[in-house]
Order: sequence, then C-alpha cells, then structure tokens
Amino acid sequence: MCMWISLYYLAFYVVMSGLFALSIYSLMRTVNPYEPDYQDQLKSPGVTLRPDIYGDRGLQIYYNVSDNKTWEGLMTTLQTFLTAYTPAAQHMNINCTSDTYFFQDTFDGPNKTKLSCKFTSDMLQNCSGITDPTFGFPEGKPCFIIKMNRIINFLPGNGTAPRVNCTYVDDESQLLEVDYYPVNGTFNLHYFPYYGKKAQPSYSNPLVAVKFLNITRNVEHRIVCKVIGAGIIFDNVHDPYEGKVEFKLKIED
Repeated sequence: MCMWISLYYLAFYVVMSGLFALSIYSLMRTVNPYEPDYQDQLKSPGVTLRPDIYGDRGLQIYYNVSDNKTWEGLMTTLQTFLTAYTPAAQHMNINCTSDTYFFQDTFDGPNKTKLSCKFTSDMLQNCSGITDPTFGFPEGKPCFIIKMNRIINFLPGNGTAPRVNCTYVDDESQLLEVDYYPVNGTFNLHYFPYYGKKAQPSYSNPLVAVKFLNITRNVEHRIVCKVIGAGIIFDNVHDPYEGKVEFKLKIED
C-alpha cells in the first residue's frame, strides 16, 4: 500500500514540475531580452551631477580655495568618474560624426550587439581633467559634469540636440557666466536612441561639463541646471531631478 502511495505522489510531483517548467518556458519565449515590456514610468530622463556631495537638503558643494583638503575630494570624484571615458575605455565604440539620431535595425556590433558612439573625456576640453587636473577648483572656477539618465528608445529634442542651461534659482535675471563643453552644452543626437544594456553593452552616456566663471565668494548660491529640449520635462514638482539638477554652491577664500 505504501508503495502505491509513494508512486502516486512521485507521478503527481513529476507532472506538476513539468507543467511549471512548461509555463516558465512559454513565458520566457514571450519576453523581449533587449527591451522591457513595461517602462511607462520613464517618460523623461533624470539628470545627475558630478561631483555629487549630498547634505541634509540635497546637493551641497562647499569648499575653500585656500584649503586643498576641501576640494581634493571633489577633484578625485571627477577624475574617477571620467576613467570610463578614456580612449582605452572607449575602444569598443565607434567615432560618430552625424548630428542625427543613430537608428540601428540590425546587430552589427561584436557578438550580435548594436554599435555605440564614442564619448571621450577630451570632448569636455577645459573640464576634461587633461589640461587642468584640478578642474578649476583652486581658482574658484570649478567644473561640474551633467549627465542624463538612460531611457530605452528615448529620442530627445525632436530632431534638435538638447542642451544644458544653468541659472541661479532665486534670480534668473542675474547673470551666471558659464562655459559649456562640448560647445553650446549640447547632447549630440547620435547618442540616441539607447537600445538597452544587452543590445549596447559598451554604451556610455554623453556628458556636458559646465565651468562657472563668476561665482561670488563666501556666499551660498542655489543653482539649477536644466536640460532644454522637446520631450524633456523639468517642472515636475514630484520629481526634483527630472530634467534638471539643483544644488547649492559656496566657494570660500
């Protein structure tokens, strides 16, 4: 009697395991390995800042030009961040010269992947860390780097390259002198669309560097850098980092 009961349960669990395996197999056959089925929560990209020093109320960058201990950490953060943008790190990517979207219907990259455009740190010119390894911190003219987060198949700008624009928060009429790198602070369209980590494993986000030239010393400033372009939202009160990044900056002497 015990043998028949054991055989019954064995057959039962074999059948249940087979049905479970079949259901998982059927589900996996319907999943696109290159693109999430649902990504409706990401309509507009978030924006991040480097160096990213967070205080009690968001991003706060305070330092003293006369005390290198207060800005060496900021410099190191930028140097470390840009190691992913050296020519050696970008060797898998290609040189792109077009100013239009880089659509790819086929997998022409290594191991059946899609190609990615190079972005190297020298494109940031005076904020590349090459000509000035201190990124302007001891001069009181610091560099910061703006990056847009990735969204699969997102096409920013509606055919026009989106650009970064930095202003004072409290008084946009007050002139904030800024140099942008690359020229005009634009994200070239050939970095879009992004096809996902599996399709583009060597993809690197394009960057825009901003160099502040006329920051008044010993005063705390609230600065906002927005990405201006069609399809990019920066006035969402529920998400302070959608389409923009706001931070406090104080340079002491």
